[in-house]
Amino acid sequence: MQLDKIVRYHKAVADPTRVRMLVLLAGGELSGLELAEKLCISPATVTHHAAKLREVSLIGERRDKNTIYFTLNRYFMRAYSTAMTDLIEKSGGEEEGGMEQAHERLRQSVLKNFFTEGGKLKHIPAQLKKKLIVLEHLVSRLEPGRSYTEKEINAFIGQYHDDFATIRREFIMHHYMYRDNQIYELNPRELWAKWETLS
Repeated sequence: MQLDKIVRYHKAVADPTRVRMLVLLAGGELSGLELAEKLCISPATVTHHAAKLREVSLIGERRDKNTIYFTLNRYFMRAYSTAMTDLIEKSGGEEEGGMEQAHERLRQSVLKNFFTEGGKLKHIPAQLKKKLIVLEHLVSRLEPGRSYTEKEINAFIGQYHDDFATIRREFIMHHYMYRDNQIYELNPRELWAKWETLS
């Protein structure tokens, strides 16, 4: 259902009198005069509210001589009741999927620009977001649950870049790893710095 139709529907039912009219019509067909009596309003006011509800197809009407009878359109009531949820969930899913794709494109672009074909890190990025992408890429190659000595961590980093002291320190600063008595272990991924949240 189109967005403008959903908006018009919510405007139409954003009135207590119109909602009461729909509740009464759920019990069956009623004339304008009957609605006016039950709602304690004038027939002209019923006509005004009925026009708003008819614009979004929530009610139907028929004329019998000089009397107009109104009925509830249950098909559109059901359609509108789920349309908002469907629209939000579908759009949210598309936006989320699009965001994930954009993040992956950025990640691949950064890795391509900062690593050689042989896997060596050309230099440590100055921009924080790109730096975190690089650090995450490196630290993901370590084994979860394994304890590393400082010498082992230096040797691991040295495969990719000569400045192992800086990168080792960055691992700790951004919570990829923790250090205890010169022993290093990976933190759970939930604790890692999230480059996706940076602008």
